[in-house]
Amino acid sequence: MIVYNTLTKKKEKFKTIEENKVSMYVCGPTVYNFIHIGNARTYIVFDAVRRYFKHKGYDVTYVQNYTDIDDRIIQRANEENITSLAFADRYIMEFEKDIEALNILAADFYPRVTSEISGIVEMITTLIEKGFAYEINGSVYFDTSKSPEYGKLSRRDLDSQEAGFRIDIDDEKKHPGDFILWKPKKDGEPYWESPWSEGRPGWHIECSVMAKRYLGENIDIHAGGEDLVFPHHENEIAQSEAANGKPFANYWFHGALLNIDNQKMSKSLGNFFTLRDVGDEFGYDVVRFFILSSHYRSAMNFTRESLAAAGNGLMRIKQCHSNIKYNLENTKNSNITKEELALLEKSDKFHKDFEASMDDDFNTADAISAIFEFVRFINKNMNADSSSGFLEKLCKKLELLSNILGLVISKEESADSKEIEELVAARTQAKKDKNFALADEIREKLTSMGVTVEDTRQGVRWYFNE
Repeated sequence: MIVYNTLTKKKEKFKTIEENKVSMYVCGPTVYNFIHIGNARTYIVFDAVRRYFKHKGYDVTYVQNYTDIDDRIIQRANEENITSLAFADRYIMEFEKDIEALNILAADFYPRVTSEISGIVEMITTLIEKGFAYEINGSVYFDTSKSPEYGKLSRRDLDSQEAGFRIDIDDEKKHPGDFILWKPKKDGEPYWESPWSEGRPGWHIECSVMAKRYLGENIDIHAGGEDLVFPHHENEIAQSEAANGKPFANYWFHGALLNIDNQKMSKSLGNFFTLRDVGDEFGYDVVRFFILSSHYRSAMNFTRESLAAAGNGLMRIKQCHSNIKYNLENTKNSNITKEELALLEKSDKFHKDFEASMDDDFNTADAISAIFEFVRFINKNMNADSSSGFLEKLCKKLELLSNILGLVISKEESADSKEIEELVAARTQAKKDKNFALADEIREKLTSMGVTVEDTRQGVRWYFNE
């Protein structure tokens, strides 16, 4: 398996620290609102990466944190006159709903910053004792001048580090590039005890502490969106390696950002979309398919037209799966013929092409192309006389490839399909009632939705047009 490592800026052969085991940390959400469609790309992509590792036989330990204390959380909680903890709990619950709807596997651990304060204080203390951090007026800063490799992930030199920091430049720091590890409380803010002040941790230290606690001092993979390369991940490397005295993560994976109509997503531009809004409009399964239809390191553009096209593409796979199921229920042949055995042998090519794509830096776009080629193969070689044994093997292979990517291909699980089933049933009833005008009206509506209805001896059958 070949992967692209942001740290080395090249593709490398993937090798784990411990044989057949993968330790993987993915930066999670700051829970002050619903996640947006760009956030969703990160979580979908690295869920697919995790699923593929599992398919290849690796035992994966997957950690994703919640940042549940933050200036925005505190501000919005105060506006609602509730605690920051209660506010964060609300959006963690909403995040979990979205993640489940996207068919994303639950992480093995979901650590929260507010539950990791003792470990954070301990790491900061270690950094001070080793001379990598200093305290001024109750604040603790990491001294970037003591980190000779600082900037190795983002390829930035120390003198240009001010741009991109999440905090304001503070005159009390020794160097503008130094970053906060602990900050004193302000009026109306939650706080925790520490040797330096009553306060709370800075943003970057949390992930270093949580990765160490749940995965160890040296981990296989650290992942997130490319917007986190600097300063967040750069600072994680500096403080983790300074505190632990060993490399932090061997591989760094970063997903490209998602543009909206060829523009960067921004509330000020009026093109900010939450996942909840997009998922409700197009379907979460379509969102997942859309995201995986592009390589995770490639720039991706979100438009309503592209979502609609993704929906049509996913329906081609769903319809193929539905056709197999339909033929399985109605075939009278059970024994696989020699011709079918030869076809099954030919179909192995699509599985190999799929894995070759995924082995090349998790190229989900080409992997989906392999699934489409397999769908065309099935549609060409399957018919009403196909044996049940042949159909079952085709079905299992299509389900396997789809499941590796977490694609939901059963029409029964689609919200759109439920609406179609209701319309088909209404049309059938209208025909029974000899209300042919209504039946024709319903058929026309189904046609406008890209659905063909067939009346067969076995009953009414419907499918999406390609």
